[in-house]
Amino acid sequence: MEEGGVAVAVTSDPTATTTIPEPAVEPAPAPAHEPMTLPVIPGEHPNEAPRLTPVEVVPGQALYKQILPGVMQVPLDLVLAASRKSSLWPMTFGLACCAIEMIATYMAHYDLDRFGIVPWPSPRQSDVMIVAGTVTKKMAPAVKLLYEQMPNPKWVISMGACATNGGPYTRYDRVLQGVDKIIPVDVYVPGCPPRPEALIDSFIALQELIMEERGNTGR
Repeated sequence: MEEGGVAVAVTSDPTATTTIPEPAVEPAPAPAHEPMTLPVIPGEHPNEAPRLTPVEVVPGQALYKQILPGVMQVPLDLVLAASRKSSLWPMTFGLACCAIEMIATYMAHYDLDRFGIVPWPSPRQSDVMIVAGTVTKKMAPAVKLLYEQMPNPKWVISMGACATNGGPYTRYDRVLQGVDKIIPVDVYVPGCPPRPEALIDSFIALQELIMEERGNTGR
């Protein structure tokens, strides 16, 4: 009889056989499951781990400065003024030959986008008016109307001698002796006509003026 087979008992009767069942073998108990340990995943910035530990609250000191030491506290008017000076939208309209130099300033060679300056064809969304050219008494009401259609805060750049004081046409009574007679002017650009570099310099001067007068803007 082979090991592991069925036991057979032989009797005197050659035709009868008796089968003896083997005792049942109980299965071995399953091993107990050990708790699964997750691998340690390193943080994205392990050097900042000390900053993420809880801190003690110190009376008299702002809590956010203790939790987030990199947060800057600045006045609201400073943030608004920085946003305004970095997103000037001059209105695209011209009156005379100075407008040609203004158009040249808007070209890709001078790249006004690096200053956040985007020309806009509507006074409803513009905040800078460039008076480029001679202002006649017939054109003065239209210039004043465009200025009144612009939302506050708004600024005006007088570009060239004609817009500033009449230029070579100052002796004619039909020419306005300066656009500041009808609307307030913030920056004057000399020249007849001024080059694009002069107009860019006036934009930079206007940005500095916005930052200096940030406390009074909009009041």
